[in-house]
Amino acid sequence: MTIESNITEIEKWCAEHRITEVECLVPDISGIARGKILPAEKFLRGLKGGSHRLPETMFTQTITGDFPDADELVSVVDIDVVMMPDGNTIRPVPWYKEPTAQIICDCVYPESGPVDISVRQVLREILGLYEAKGWKPVIAPEVEMYLVKKNIDPDYPLEPPVGRSGRTETGRQAFSIDAVNEFDAMFEDVYDYCEAERIDIDTLNHEGGVAQMEVNFLHGDALELADQVFLFKRTVRQTAIDHDFYATFMAKPMQHEPGSALHIHQSLYDVKSGNNVFVDESGEDSALFMSYIAGLQTYGPSMMALFAPNVNSYRRFSYEEAPINTHWGRDNRSCGLRVPRSGPNNRRVENRLPGADVNPYLAIAGTLACGYLGMVKNLKPTEPQLGNAYILPKNLPTHLSDALIKFENNKDIRSIFGERFVDLFCIVKREELATYDQVISSWEREHLLLNV
Repeated sequence: MTIESNITEIEKWCAEHRITEVECLVPDISGIARGKILPAEKFLRGLKGGSHRLPETMFTQTITGDFPDADELVSVVDIDVVMMPDGNTIRPVPWYKEPTAQIICDCVYPESGPVDISVRQVLREILGLYEAKGWKPVIAPEVEMYLVKKNIDPDYPLEPPVGRSGRTETGRQAFSIDAVNEFDAMFEDVYDYCEAERIDIDTLNHEGGVAQMEVNFLHGDALELADQVFLFKRTVRQTAIDHDFYATFMAKPMQHEPGSALHIHQSLYDVKSGNNVFVDESGEDSALFMSYIAGLQTYGPSMMALFAPNVNSYRRFSYEEAPINTHWGRDNRSCGLRVPRSGPNNRRVENRLPGADVNPYLAIAGTLACGYLGMVKNLKPTEPQLGNAYILPKNLPTHLSDALIKFENNKDIRSIFGERFVDLFCIVKREELATYDQVISSWEREHLLLNV
């Protein structure tokens, strides 16, 4: 789509929906929606002149809203970049009374093209490697979350919310229909909103934690699914607040409950033939599929900074149902990499390492990058794990600081993601770590204050 046709489609859509206001969204390095809110007339008027701009330093903002020291950001200049709305992503904001649109924007330098540290561009670059090989990845995410009481004071632990029965869950209700029905009003709104926003969610079920839910997405294009997960998180959080509780995608929000994951199913198709390249002519696992799995095994530990990007992320791996290594198995959920039962055309592998707190663009990019490297390097996987992988040795980083070292020191990852992005990501995350290390926890006050 040309710039002119993109603008024409946006103008036509806004007119048809009588839009009065537009939210221009740019996912930052943590997956937070940054950007601007404009009157529709001003938004449309500024499209042709490239007048919608943001500072490039927005891509260096931490989860706390801070910025690393300027002397660390030698490759980032405080200049403006142009927001280029992607007409394919324009959708209504269904929870507003006024007709409002939301549209995801790419960012470009006025003279030199796409912003290479933009997470959407990072995923595009990885997809470009697949396109050059004549391959088309197909993705299906599964997203877990907790519903919790409003937590106005962050010093207090989270609690499950009150459902329509007037009571809270007191025990785990995995796959319970009645437990999900406690929050029917909220999820009915979520499904209505997602339909209006063209977010293709499918199955809803209760997970193992108290008031923990999982939503599965229909399979599709990797960039489109990353956009959908990005918008879905925002939709669920907004809807929960409207129903007087919170929805959280923290990886480990509650002390004695399981963590929340964002599992990523991946299959791969030949663009010309439309065939799944993960199977051979006899319908058995292909050599490419084995190399893809081997790539996830080999590079998964070094990609954990993208799969577990926050200090809280690593608490999830202390619970027995979270993977602790990169073993693979057939329909074996104890493995970090699971090959579900499927027919030849649906042959796929599920990456169970990422937490629900990931930036979906980077988690999908990291997953596909691992598989790509495995295929082009013709790597060989281990034998499939038949037993319980939870009792085998851990081969994943245990803290964010360890994950960042592995991420930045891997030459293959640097070559595929680019030196500038890898360095910037690590700078931002280390700034978050430094902020976190200054916090004195309630555990320290309880056990150390009067005892040491």
